[in-house]
Amino acid sequence: MARDVTLIPASPHPVTRGGRTQEREVLRVAAYCRVSTNNEDQLLSFDNQVQHYTEYIANKPNYTLAGIYADEGISGVNTSKREQFKKMIKDCEDGKIDMVITKSISRFARNTQDCLQYSRKLKNLGIGIFFEKENINTLDAAGELLFTIMSSLAQEESRSISENCRWGIRTKFKQGVMHLNANHFLGYDKDADGNLVINEAQAAIVRRVFDEFMNGLNPETIAAGLNSEGVPGCMGEPKWAVSTIQHILENEKYKGDALLQKYYTADFLSKRTERNYGQIEQVYVKDSHPPIVDKEMWEAVQLELGRRRLFREKHNLQNMGRYTDVQPFTCRVVCGKCGAVYWRRTWTRNGRKVRVWQCGKRYQKKGVVGCKSGNLYERDLEKAFLTAWNGIVENRESFLPAWKKQITEGNALEKWRAGQMMELTAQPPLETVCPEIVNMVLECVEVHDGGLLHFYFLDGTELEIETEE
Repeated sequence: MARDVTLIPASPHPVTRGGRTQEREVLRVAAYCRVSTNNEDQLLSFDNQVQHYTEYIANKPNYTLAGIYADEGISGVNTSKREQFKKMIKDCEDGKIDMVITKSISRFARNTQDCLQYSRKLKNLGIGIFFEKENINTLDAAGELLFTIMSSLAQEESRSISENCRWGIRTKFKQGVMHLNANHFLGYDKDADGNLVINEAQAAIVRRVFDEFMNGLNPETIAAGLNSEGVPGCMGEPKWAVSTIQHILENEKYKGDALLQKYYTADFLSKRTERNYGQIEQVYVKDSHPPIVDKEMWEAVQLELGRRRLFREKHNLQNMGRYTDVQPFTCRVVCGKCGAVYWRRTWTRNGRKVRVWQCGKRYQKKGVVGCKSGNLYERDLEKAFLTAWNGIVENRESFLPAWKKQITEGNALEKWRAGQMMELTAQPPLETVCPEIVNMVLECVEVHDGGLLHFYFLDGTELEIETEE
C-alpha cells in the first residue's frame, strides 16, 4: 500500500526555544564590559566600551537596550568576583534579556570552562552571545566550534600574561626589590620612589606589640588590649586578631630585612596562593629598609616564641591564657606528678570565696579522682612567689656575675632576660604580688607533695619554697 506523504511548509510564526520566543521584532540586548585592572588607561577603555555599546544598541532599529553590565578592575579567569557578570546571567535566566553582546571572548571570560559553561547555559535559554572582534554568534551553526577554539586561545593568553607577570616580579625579587602593598602592612608607607619609609604612628603600635610580648603578655592578651582601647590597625579599624599579633612578631621586615617570595600563585585560573616552603626560589635581603625594632630584640622574640611553643606542647596547651595581665599565674602553675597545668577554682567556705588552684587532671570525669596531687590555695601561691622573688632581690649581688656572663656570652633571649633581671632586682622588694613582674620573670612553678613549690624563672634561676599545708 502506497504511503501518503504531505509536505508542511515553513511557518512564518516565531518558534520557541528553551521556553522563550526566538524571533522578536525587537530584541532586548544587553552589553557586557570588563577591564582587568584599575589603572587609568584601562578605565578609559572601560568608559569607551560603555559609551560604544550604548550608541551601538541605540542605532539598531530592532534592538532595545536591556542593560549595560560592567565589571571594573576584575580578572576574567573566573567569575567568583564578577558581580555584574553574575547579575547579567541571572537576568537572562529571568527572561529579561534576548541577546548579549560583548567586545571579545577575552572580555567575556579567559577561562575555557567558564566560556563554554555560560555560553551553553544561555544557548539552552535561546539567548545568543555576539562577540564583535571575532564576529561569532553562539547561536550560529559554526559558532560553537569557533567559540571553543577562540576561548581556548583566550585562556592561553591569560596564562601567558600571568607567566610574564610572575617572571617580572621574580626578576625584581632577585634584584632585592620588594613587591609589597604598604596599605595593608602596619608600620610602613612608600615614598615617591617606591621605597619603604617608617610610619611613626603605626610603628609605635608595632613596638608596643614587641615590648608587651617580651614583658610576658601573650598574643591573646595583646590583641584584646588593642581592641579594648580602640587602637586602629593598618586598615584604620581596631580589629586585632591573635594571628595578626603572631604575624607581626614573626615578620622579619620589622628588623629591616626582607624575605621575598614567601607565597606564590599555584594556579593562574583560580588565583590560589600557597606558602612557599621551598617549592620555588626565595631571596633574603638584609638591611633592605629602615628597621622598626632592632635585630637583637627581634631575635629574642623568635627565641621566646619557640620557648612558649615548646611549653605549650609539653603541657598540652592551646594557648598561654587570655587574661594573664590580671591573673599572671594562669598556665604557669604545673603539677609535679603528671605535668598537667593547674587551673584556678573558686570555692565558697562559710559564705566567703576562696581561690584554689587544682591539677587539670584531678577530675577528668565527674566524681572520679584522676591525678592525686594536692590543691594549692592562691594565698599560699602568692606568698611563696613573694618569698622567692624578694629572696632574689635581697641577694642580688650573688646573682649579678651570672647575669653579666649571660649578657656577654648568651644568645639574644638570654641577654634580654639577664638585663631585665638586673633592672628589676634593683627595685625594692615587693609587698604584694605585681602581675607585671610575674609576667616578666616567671616561667612556671611546679607543685609537689608536702607543700613544696619549685619556681623556675626565665633567666634560669630556680628556687624551692615550702608552704604551709
